[in-house]
Parts: sequence; C-alpha cells; structure tokens
Amino acid sequence: EEGKKEEELYHKFMCYCSTNGGELSTSIEAAKEKIEAVSSSLKSATERKAQTEADLTEHQGSRAEAEDTMAKATALREKEASEFYKEEADLKTNVAAIAKAVTALEKGAAGAFLQTNEASLIRSFAMERAELPDSTRQELLSFLSGSESDGYSPQGGEITGILKQLGDEMSKSLAEATDVESSSFASYEALLAAKKKEVATLQSQIETEMERIGRLGVESAEMANDIE
Repeated sequence: EEGKKEEELYHKFMCYCSTNGGELSTSIEAAKEKIEAVSSSLKSATERKAQTEADLTEHQGSRAEAEDTMAKATALREKEASEFYKEEADLKTNVAAIAKAVTALEKGAAGAFLQTNEASLIRSFAMERAELPDSTRQELLSFLSGSESDGYSPQGGEITGILKQLGDEMSKSLAEATDVESSSFASYEALLAAKKKEVATLQSQIETEMERIGRLGVESAEMANDIE
C-alpha cells in the first residue's frame, strides 16, 4: 500500500512538471514574440521620428527663406516707393512751373515771371536734367536769365514752344513713372500674398511635425521600457 502511494505521488509530480513545463515554455515563446514585435515597432517609430525631424528641419528652412524673401521685397518696395514719390513731386512741381511760365509768356508778362520761384525751378531743370540740344538749352537759359526777356515777343513763340515741349516730356515721364510704380506695387502684392500663403502652409506642417515627433518620442520610450 505504501508503494502504491509513492507511485501516485510520482505520477502527480510528473504531471505537474509536464503541465507547468509546457506553460513555461509557452510563456517564454510568447515573450520572445512580444520582444520581437516591440523591437520591430520601436525600429519603425525611430525611423519615422528621424524622417519627421528631417522634414521639420527642411520646412523650417523653407519658412525662414520665405520670410526673408518677404522682408527683402518689402524693403525694396519701400525704397522704390520713396524714390517714386520724390520723382512724382519733382515732376508735378516742374510741370506746374512750366504751365505758369507759358501762361505768363502768352500774356506778355515774362519779366514778372522771371522773378518767381517757378522761373528758378525751370532754370535748374534746364541746366541739370532737361534733354535739349545745346543751342536750345542756351536759348532757354538766356531767356530765363533775363537777357532776352525785355525783347521777347509772344508772337515769336520760340521760348513758349520750348517750354511746352519740356512740359509735355515731363508729363510723359510722370505717366511712365506712375505706370512703373503701379506695376511694381502689383507685383509686390502678388509676391507677398503667395509667400504668406506658403508660410501659412509651412507653419501648419511644422506644427504637425513637432507634435508627431513628440508623440513618437513618447511611444519609443515606452516600447524601450517594455523590452527591458
């Protein structure tokens, strides 16, 4: 009877070892599979994080370039606008002065006109900027200096003709400068609108990538802990 009990105990022990040994083997295999799966996921997350960081750097660079382009374009636009407004003011002042001169000459009031600021403006323009043949320039300057004013005849009209021609040329220059300014302003506005849209798109991508990098960093840390 005692031998029978020993035999029963032996069979129970062997059964226990067999059952638990199988469960342990299964657990080890499951653990290996889990480690392999987590390691694969960790590798994938690490690669995606690295790629996202590269994309982020690229997009941040593109945003900086777009912002720099806008800043330079704005500085140039301000410079061009300032130059235009100065030129516009000068041309309008000179056109008005010539119109006053023509009116004075046609009324026979050349002498009185030559004492005005407008006469000085026309004299400066004739000497420094007017595109005139030398003989015509000299004739105009002689008149503006007063050497011919006393004997000037409105009927002859030579000086009046010269002044009208100058006035027409100035008006044409003003119109051309205004067209150039309008075109430059339109181009600037179009560039600025395009760059602002580009920056907004890049900003959205940058924010998404920063969020993704943070999330992948957390996931990678958790997976690394799981493996340990």
